Amino acid sequence: MTHIEEATQRIKAEAIRLGFSACGIARAEAAPKALYEGYEAWLAQGFNGEMSYLERNADPRQDPRVLVPGTRSLIVVAMNYYPHTFQPAHLPQFAYYAYGRDYHKVVKKRLDQLLAFIKREIAPEVSGRAFSDSAPILERYWAHQAGLGWIGKNGLLIIPKAGSFFFLGELLVDIDLLPDEPMSSRCGACTRCLDSCPTKALLAPGVMDARRCISYLTIEQHGEIPQELSELMGARIYGCDACQTCCPWNRFARPSEVEDFRIRPHLLSLDVERLELMEQEEFDIQFAGQAIRRAGLSGLKRSLRAIRLNLPQ
Repeated sequence: MTHIEEATQRIKAEAIRLGFSACGIARAEAAPKALYEGYEAWLAQGFNGEMSYLERNADPRQDPRVLVPGTRSLIVVAMNYYPHTFQPAHLPQFAYYAYGRDYHKVVKKRLDQLLAFIKREIAPEVSGRAFSDSAPILERYWAHQAGLGWIGKNGLLIIPKAGSFFFLGELLVDIDLLPDEPMSSRCGACTRCLDSCPTKALLAPGVMDARRCISYLTIEQHGEIPQELSELMGARIYGCDACQTCCPWNRFARPSEVEDFRIRPHLLSLDVERLELMEQEEFDIQFAGQAIRRAGLSGLKRSLRAIRLNLPQ
């Protein structure tokens, strides 16, 4: 076994010990030109809606070595967030990923611990930076390149015999590690995710019009939600899991062992009346440390207005 092979194995083992469900390695290089041209075509059609930040930072998005100069390897990890306990169906519904602590903080903290391990045990001179949905990185592409899984027709990474309920994170380091091989798609002829999208935001395999996506409408969009879309949202007040819960691969999903991702108790009883009467002070206390704060109290109340007639009266 070479030094690089041994170092790679030890890093992967430490990642699992730290609570990650999977860890793979990708060689730092520019993304294929065709991939980025497809991304630019998606932007040109306005499918990103009001998310103008997706139009910026083209160079680092195409090549992680621009984002972090000197990067030679990407250590890509996945962390399971599938819930142990679910909200009662009669309540306004939050996406599973938002049930617990803000994933940005949880994933990045553990990636920083992984980097500290590499410095201490493998390469004292290593330099690296950790990210989790916090930089212009094509996360799912690099997760695929690192052999973690394949990108499904819903655009999400699917891990074999585990599903898609995972947060992704990347550690960009300036040392050589043994890269993994990308995995071929195992979706076959299945189109359940496309067929199950309540608002038909999935236009084709891997192509989403964010302006119709419930996650976008309830989190990213400003202004009132159009009635023709709100009527299709059901009880969803923050995010949506429809294109995941229908996926056959998620029959393998198992509850996360990460304590931070357990559902916050207040979500088990947060009803319409309490949301309507909620003031900023209570919002700040109840949702402290959660990703739900991104929408803000005004955003939650806007989404509640949109779905009010869809809820049990």
